[in-house]
Amino acid sequence: MNPQKQSVLYILLALMLAASPAQAALNPGDKAPDFTTEASLGGKPFTFTLAEALKQGPVVLYFYPAAFTHGCTIEAHDFAEATYDFKLQGATVIGVSHDTIETLNKFSVSECRSKFAVASDPDGNIIKAYDAVMISKPELADRTSYVITPDHKILYAYSSLDPDQHVANTMQALQDWNAHNSQSSDRPRQP
Repeated sequence: MNPQKQSVLYILLALMLAASPAQAALNPGDKAPDFTTEASLGGKPFTFTLAEALKQGPVVLYFYPAAFTHGCTIEAHDFAEATYDFKLQGATVIGVSHDTIETLNKFSVSECRSKFAVASDPDGNIIKAYDAVMISKPELADRTSYVITPDHKILYAYSSLDPDQHVANTMQALQDWNAHNSQSSDRPRQP
């Protein structure tokens, strides 16, 4: 193949990869790393611990680049609108970014509409543990969503900078999981 055609092929391949959603690094079935950090709900800081939240049911853990940016605001509004439906599925929603707790106190009220918590990870340890580091800007989180089941396992993972499908995809994963668990518990036990 001549060098010009090879260059065009590489450019087309790079564009195709850039247009498709990236795969989250933690896979379904992997153990979810536990963490404790400062979070805010309705402008009030508190300590969030994943292990404690999982005692109540599944957790939708989503990472986002930065509070008050365009895509992150859209995603926060979408999660806020769906919070009631997530609760009907028995799930807790929490967003994580590198932002300070002071910034998140404001973001949790205005953009999250006091419906769900957002957590601060200023040193990036949680972001790194979940392989949610943005490659082009390693100081930020990539837009990655996980559904974690009460047994501390990753049920679902999705990465895309486009905020549009994160709520729908995590909701579908929860609905499928709940339907499967409901069917399993309804089956008669064999003697």
